[in-house]
Amino acid sequence: MTGTLDTQELVTALKAAAEATRLRILLLLAAGELNVKDLTQILGQSQPRISRHLKLLAEAGLIERFREGSWVYFHVSERSEGGRLVRRILDTVDTRDPVLRRDSERADSLKREREAAAQTYFQEHAADWDRIRALYVSDAAVEAAITSALAGPPFKLFVDLGTGTGRMLEVFADRYERGIGLDVNKSMLAYASSKLNTSGLSRAEVRHGDIYDLSLPDGVADGVVIHQVLHYLSEPAHAIREAARILAPGGRLLIVDFAPHGIESLREEHAHERLGFEQEQVTAWLAEQGLTGIEVRNLEPEQGDDRQQLTVSLWLARRPEAVAAESKPQKLERIGL
Repeated sequence: MTGTLDTQELVTALKAAAEATRLRILLLLAAGELNVKDLTQILGQSQPRISRHLKLLAEAGLIERFREGSWVYFHVSERSEGGRLVRRILDTVDTRDPVLRRDSERADSLKREREAAAQTYFQEHAADWDRIRALYVSDAAVEAAITSALAGPPFKLFVDLGTGTGRMLEVFADRYERGIGLDVNKSMLAYASSKLNTSGLSRAEVRHGDIYDLSLPDGVADGVVIHQVLHYLSEPAHAIREAARILAPGGRLLIVDFAPHGIESLREEHAHERLGFEQEQVTAWLAEQGLTGIEVRNLEPEQGDDRQQLTVSLWLARRPEAVAAESKPQKLERIGL
């Protein structure tokens, strides 16, 4: 279902939502992705019954499902008019109801358990990220360049693709009305969710998402960031196409990644698919999606620091306000820091 609902679609959607357990499920799934096992634990009902409720909600276009390994997760749909109807309905629900409060407390307890496991995971792997960070200019310098590139009015919807630890949602916390971070890694998402909750960033949320098939409608985001993600992908051009698809007219897309390099250990030990990107290649991918005003900036390794071997590149592009003649990318700029 897209656009508006016809009479039959509306009746089907309302019938699907108009049952006590299904309404409780919708409230839980509006707050984050859960699987059948999670819902049985929270609601105290059998797996077959929960599965039947989920089937009805999915058939009515109110929720979506996605598979991660052997698990299937569910969340309130962002792409359908039915999902948007759900959120309007849920806004009218009194969440002080004792049953709903208990559901929320059980869901929070489940999330805390996952966050604890994620914290352990990141403590065990922290040294890996520290070694990679030492290969390029400081995080502070990169983040300063990122915030400068996206300076301007606040974003209505800011999307961070491959959000990882949710750092970009924190960096731009005072610049958006609503922020969404998407990632395929559940450990990353649990960690990011914990950080955002601790920081009190109620306007931001993280959720499972496939960067090749985003569960967001066309043209909804006026700010999109892909920060240090493309080098992990086998099809980076596909990811850029999806990012451009969700970009609103006048919206801006910022890509941050490495320039070409020869550190093979990053491929062998850290799952990097690509050893950096030529400026012209990413510029071409952006132009192919109809994005214009393309600017490129390079952050060079600091002189005198023998550890630093990687150049960080930033590509900024914009979705035209209206259909216009194709413009040529601006002259590339090399800036050493």
